[in-house]
Amino acid sequence: MDAAEYLARIGASADDDLATLADRHYRTVPFENLSIHLGEPVDTAPTTLFDKIVGRRRGGFCYELNGLLAWLLAELGYDVGFLGARVHAGDHDTAPLAHQALRVTGDDGVARLVDVGFGGFCVPAAELARPSAQVVPQADGDVEVVGPDGGSGYRLDGREYARADFGPTCWWTATHPDSVFTRGPTCTLPLSPAGRVTLAGNQLIRTAADGTRTEDELSDGEALAAYRDLFGITLRRLPVPLHPQAPSATS
Repeated sequence: MDAAEYLARIGASADDDLATLADRHYRTVPFENLSIHLGEPVDTAPTTLFDKIVGRRRGGFCYELNGLLAWLLAELGYDVGFLGARVHAGDHDTAPLAHQALRVTGDDGVARLVDVGFGGFCVPAAELARPSAQVVPQADGDVEVVGPDGGSGYRLDGREYARADFGPTCWWTATHPDSVFTRGPTCTLPLSPAGRVTLAGNQLIRTAADGTRTEDELSDGEALAAYRDLFGITLRRLPVPLHPQAPSATS
């Protein structure tokens, strides 16, 4: 595992501050669940993650993206701990530890939230104890985290966890029929300076900064090319949904 190689992968340097490192990671490494639908094991050991994300230039979801970033930040001299959260999912919250984020403390002794693995937004380096646009500390020690536009996010548990504590929820997320992650492949990156591009199955979705959305249905060959050209991911075959969602009786 080579920190210089990792920094090159995200277009950053060891001299960059914490917020810059996180922002470049978020804008460079796709949020994706393709391993689930390619029949690949989801292994959160740092060496395995390094091979996948840096060596093979793939992406991942929270346990993978934040899991590997934790190693890099520790190599750069930060004190790093793992935090767990319940995600606000419509009219309910997920189970505890359904999301993993990072508590990162630098030489100034200030604990900050870093999260490059949520998919819809990034938290580059927000002080955990100080209210801000994205972080709202709660009286019970939890922290409410929202998107930059105030959109729904998650409820962060204030205690730290070991990497292994996330194993059961990671396994459930990657295997259970009730997990939204097993219903179909998705791969997404933010656009510069704003907007987003997403490939969900064979549907290519582009969202502009003003919220304008375009959708195109791609052929299999076009989808493979989109993975390569838009996300830097070279696949030999398309992922196949592990647990495709059955159509409702009224559809």
